[in-house]
Order: sequence, then structure tokens, then C-alpha cells
Amino acid sequence: MSVRFAVIADDFTGGLFVASHLERLGIPVVYVSDLHVLPDVGEQEVVVVATRLRFMPAAEAVFLLDAVTTALEAIGTRQIFYKYCSTFDSTDDGNIGPCADFLLKRYGGDRLVFSPGYPDFRTYVHEGYLFYKDRLISESIKRFDPITPMNDPDMVRVLQRQTESKVGLLPHRVLHGGVDAARAYVEEQQAQGISYFLMDCVDNDDVRCGATIFRHDRVTTGADALAIELAMQWRDSEGKFVAEEREKTVRGTGREAVLVGSCSEITLNQRDHFARSNPMLDIDICEGEEGLLVAQALEWARTFADPGQALGFSVAGDPAGVSRAQSRFGVMGAARKAERVLAAIAKELARLGFRKFVVSGGETSGAIVEALGIQRMQVRPFDALGAGSCISLDERRISLFLKPGKIGPADVFSAALAKMKTS
Repeated sequence: MSVRFAVIADDFTGGLFVASHLERLGIPVVYVSDLHVLPDVGEQEVVVVATRLRFMPAAEAVFLLDAVTTALEAIGTRQIFYKYCSTFDSTDDGNIGPCADFLLKRYGGDRLVFSPGYPDFRTYVHEGYLFYKDRLISESIKRFDPITPMNDPDMVRVLQRQTESKVGLLPHRVLHGGVDAARAYVEEQQAQGISYFLMDCVDNDDVRCGATIFRHDRVTTGADALAIELAMQWRDSEGKFVAEEREKTVRGTGREAVLVGSCSEITLNQRDHFARSNPMLDIDICEGEEGLLVAQALEWARTFADPGQALGFSVAGDPAGVSRAQSRFGVMGAARKAERVLAAIAKELARLGFRKFVVSGGETSGAIVEALGIQRMQVRPFDALGAGSCISLDERRISLFLKPGKIGPADVFSAALAKMKTS
């Protein structure tokens, strides 16, 4: 039993993004959302382990990461990639630095690369400064994120505040000097006490050069672009494992639901677009206890007897509603209550025969997958709709489209449901 490359994703949608791109490239991926099934995965090229690490307190995150890496070591994993969002999504109290400290200590390395950014999706790092859609992250919509407002664009500075290890920059100008020059630069910096390297990500040439330099390190970290490039380089240099051919999993049949947890401006527009043609229940988490809110939602759902009618459930309030909830429950308290409400609704809908779910929000996706008791999924290749399409590998064959809050066209919810009818 052996796994060449394991991606530990800090949320479910991020893991799907990597998995769907690799599937499109012909690299088979086992997508796991429960550590208990890892001993059964067999010999694989890539395993993606989806977690809910992103917003955990540092100590709790390190504890979970310890469990994940222990489980991966037990099945003979050769290389580990710790995957976070391309926009880094981490405040001074974030856990990326502490998780990196744990990984470096566990595997006894003397350096670790960090590579936020994803040029193909207009997220770049230049001279250590993070840009989102051609604007500094601190001037973009990410500065209004309700949980991780990104107010400092200097990623070296952000990471340094989370760790005692010395953080340096591997800049674009060095990467474009070629692999040999960039490797020599890294070695020089290591001699000066730098152990963490924040890598520029201006274009895909930066990603390719960085992947070549760090490819043989036991542990690497970054966003989707570096993970995908590393997997491709290992495949091209070492060849594929011999794997059994997989049949395409057939989707289950049943009713359809959209569950909206993200409150980004993009998601709110998508919710409103869907609501023009479908029933949409807006749930105010300040209006009652979780059990009552779930019971009211299910009572509302039962009023729509047509099995062909898709239903929507949203806890994504307007900015005033979000502020009110955060004032009452705290930032994370409000987020967790909203997730639990939607997850409980999804669990009951599945019991009632719903088998197709579109979910908006990375943390919401994780909560719903856990509530549905899904342990493994087959991921569909990235296509015109993007990432996020998967099917549970259990007898229910639940179809899911798990979407990060900040991406997708206005009609993405309806388009995802339509896709579930045809592929």
C-alpha cells in the first residue's frame, strides 16, 4: 500500500478544486472526507483529504493535523502538501504558521515553501504582495470578509506574525532567472537563517520553477497552482502508478436543494438570481434556537410537494443582518450556528429523499458533507462550470456541487443542478 502525493486541504471546496483539475489532467484522485477510510484506499497516485482546518484555533488545528498526518503515514504516503486558499485567508490569529511549524518539526526538514496565489484565476503574488483580481488584497472585496478580513497585502509580514521561524521572500525576479539560479538563492537564504520561503506567484513560470526546486521536499505548502504543478511533475518524471480502471459513478435520483452559507457579494447575487425562478427561504439565525429554525425550514419545504421543484435555503443575510448576528454570537459563533442550521436541514432533506445538493461556502460545504455522513467521493473533472462537482461513494450516490463563496457566474446554482441531470 502506497500513496505518492497527499493533499491536506484546509476546507472542502479547496480540496475539490485541486482534485477536479487533476482529474481533468488524467491524474486519478481519491477524495476522502473521513480519516477512517484511509486504510482502504490502496495504492494511489493522489489522495486529497478534506478537512475543516481553515478557521480552527491554532492549537486545535495542530491537533487535527497531527491525526491526519499520522493516518497518512500509516498508509505509506511519500509526499504531503498542505493546501490553503490562494488568497491565504488568515489573520494574525490564523493557524497557517502554527500548522507549518508542526509539519516542519514532524518531518525534520530545514525549509518550507509557501505559495499563495493562482495566476489562472487572477490571484497573484509579486514582491510578496498579494493581488486579487488585479487589486491589492487589502483593496479588494476580501477586505470585507466577515471571518478573515485581509487588510495587509504583504504575505511575508502576515506569515511572520504567525511563526517564530524566519520568513523570507523567493521573488519573481529570482524565479525568472531559472531553476539553478533560484535554487542557489534559496540555499544562500537558508545559510542566513531563512527557513520559510514565501514564493512569488506572478505567472505559471514562477509556479513551475518553484515546484522544480521544492519537488523532492517531504512537505510543501501552498494554494491550488503549486499542488497541481507538483503532481504533474511527479507524474511526468516518475510515471503513473498502475491503478484499476474506474467506472464513472452513476448519480443517485432524488429531489434538489440549494444551501447558501457564504455571505459574499458574489454569493448574494447568485442567491437572488436563483430565487427569481425557485422558492428560496431566507433564515435569520437571530430569530430562534437551531432546532426551531430547522423545524420551521422543513415545515416550509413540505409545502412544495412537486418532486421536480428545487428548493433553496439561505442563511446568507445582507451586511446589516451579518453584523447583527456577529454582534450577538461573535464572528465565529455566528458562522458556526449558520453552518449547523444548514447542515441539519441537509441531513433531514436527505432522509426525505433529496439526493442533489448545491452548497455555497467552503465551511458550509464541510459541515453539510459531515452531516450527510459522506466519507468518500468521486470528483468530476473541472469543466465549463468549474470545480465542485462530486458524487458520494455510498449506496445513496448523493450528487453535490460544493462552491467557494467568491466564485461563479450569477446562474451557477441552476447550472449546477442542470449538470446533475445530464452527467
